Amino acid sequence: MAALGATVIRAGRRFLSSLPALFGVLVFTFLLMRVLPGDPAVFFASGPNAGKEEIEVIRKQMGLNKPVPEQLMLYLYDVGSGNLGRSMMTGQLVTKDLRERLPASLELTLTALLIALLSAVPLGVLAALRPGSIIDHGVRFFCALGVCVPTFVSGLLLIYVFYYLLGLAPDPTGRVDIFASLPPRQTGFLLIDFLLAGDFDGWWAAFRQLILPALSMALFVVAPLARITRASMLVSLGSDFVRTARSLGLPWWQVVVTYALRNAILPVITIAGIVFSTMLGANVLVEKVFSWPGVASYALDALLSSDYAPVQGFVLLMATVFVIVNLLVDILYGIADPRVTIG
Repeated sequence: MAALGATVIRAGRRFLSSLPALFGVLVFTFLLMRVLPGDPAVFFASGPNAGKEEIEVIRKQMGLNKPVPEQLMLYLYDVGSGNLGRSMMTGQLVTKDLRERLPASLELTLTALLIALLSAVPLGVLAALRPGSIIDHGVRFFCALGVCVPTFVSGLLLIYVFYYLLGLAPDPTGRVDIFASLPPRQTGFLLIDFLLAGDFDGWWAAFRQLILPALSMALFVVAPLARITRASMLVSLGSDFVRTARSLGLPWWQVVVTYALRNAILPVITIAGIVFSTMLGANVLVEKVFSWPGVASYALDALLSSDYAPVQGFVLLMATVFVIVNLLVDILYGIADPRVTIG
């Protein structure tokens, strides 16, 4: 219990040390939105033909009639009180929009990361066990192909093959079929909510909708995970402790899993944390291709319409997620290797 309490305290200190960076992200995003071309008041006042009075009313509603320093101070005060503003697109509070859409993005990203890890780690281990072989060259070619093909291209190809040609996948129209009924919202994760509601047919339908967009994202991130696994395993397999374990006559699987992979997993954890943060914020193309109602597509729509509040809220959310993920990676370091501490 004492060790757990010390870990929590150190984690809290790490999070507090990240607050200046979050503040910098707030200020930078606010100023960047103000220098972008276009007047959001004109956009939301029914286009460039709107009257000046109507535009001024919208500008006053958005607080754009005040000097930029005053706008910044008011914005920082609102953020400190938990108010991220109101979206002009949806008419709802940004916090409510993000809270409704974040589970969709998390469910998609976590599933894609799980698929990528279950594919990349075994591929990296196999390539490291047979360096220079056909398997090694095949894994490296697959990784290069995954990096070269953009996510929206792989998504469109998957839709064409599995939906249009084979008819195995459902319509790429969001998280569930448009005629299906949603379960009572408890977590926002449809796979979990369907299970809690005892609706296994709904769970299967939601899973079928999820698998293609998750595969599209996973194909793009398998490459860095497989490469770092291969490189770490090569270093670990050539170390003294692995040679000693082999000389003792231990089973090869025990040498590979217990000694080599255990010591090679730390860089994989680091890359997995970075990949997760990147996927969560950069999966906008997949969300658009599959009509997935996530936070990335929400932020893109807001950016195209010069709706400041949702974009600023999205960037703050991604920065916070990045800090939390880095903190979790440090904690996982200590679990994977007790010699590493969060301090």
